Amino acid sequence: MTGRLAAVFAHPDDDTFAVSGTVAMHADDPGFRFTLIHATSGEAGEIAEGSPATRDTLAAVREEEDRRSWRTLGCEPDRHEWLRYPDGGLEGADFEELVGRVASILREERPDVVVTFGPEGITGHPDHITIGRAATDAFHQLREEGLGGFSRLLYVAIPLSELLRWNEMLIADGKEPYRQDRLYDPHGVPDETIGFVVDRTAVAARVLAALREHRTQASGFEDRPEDQQLAAVSTERGVVAWPPWSPGDPVLSDVLASLPVDP
Repeated sequence: MTGRLAAVFAHPDDDTFAVSGTVAMHADDPGFRFTLIHATSGEAGEIAEGSPATRDTLAAVREEEDRRSWRTLGCEPDRHEWLRYPDGGLEGADFEELVGRVASILREERPDVVVTFGPEGITGHPDHITIGRAATDAFHQLREEGLGGFSRLLYVAIPLSELLRWNEMLIADGKEPYRQDRLYDPHGVPDETIGFVVDRTAVAARVLAALREHRTQASGFEDRPEDQQLAAVSTERGVVAWPPWSPGDPVLSDVLASLPVDP
């Protein structure tokens, strides 16, 4: 048995960036089950030039883009739930209700591993931060119920050294570098806090193809050469939020590795 994975994110495409490599690499494994929860449908997001979406249709278009991204990857979620909170308004939603709705789904699925956003929310986006807090609260509530599963809580994250490398490329191109204090710019975490690093080179072409299905959104590296785009999607990284992890502890190369067996 490989394990059950749940991803809890704010917007369509958060999930493709975050866990598509892990899902692609485990989709054919016996016992693998993938649950995906989106808090919003992304209707406040951008509409790329040439997209047929309008502000009125963007929610439906982005939901379909997300479904198409998983079909393109070749491994659709076993269960996909859209909570459809207002995009950009998650911070103002009833937090206990949000936790309860996430917990209700996770209670039924009993995932071994839950992946979500950490306190910096990758970009500081309030929706990212709020759904990460809600998923964290739901995880610990259910873990304490002793239902089985809930062995590992992970936060997707960007190491600061990677941000420095991106900024060097931006500066070389004559563009403004990212700033940690600017909302929606990538936010990094100290390198020594990274607790999982998944090499998804073997499926990077599939991940990139899946990301390209989010046609209303700009990934930020479309103008880069193909090899640089593939390199940009070749790794999944983040923080081990549970069980307690400290710098110097082993770094996971597979988020589903070494899971305890349910009684």
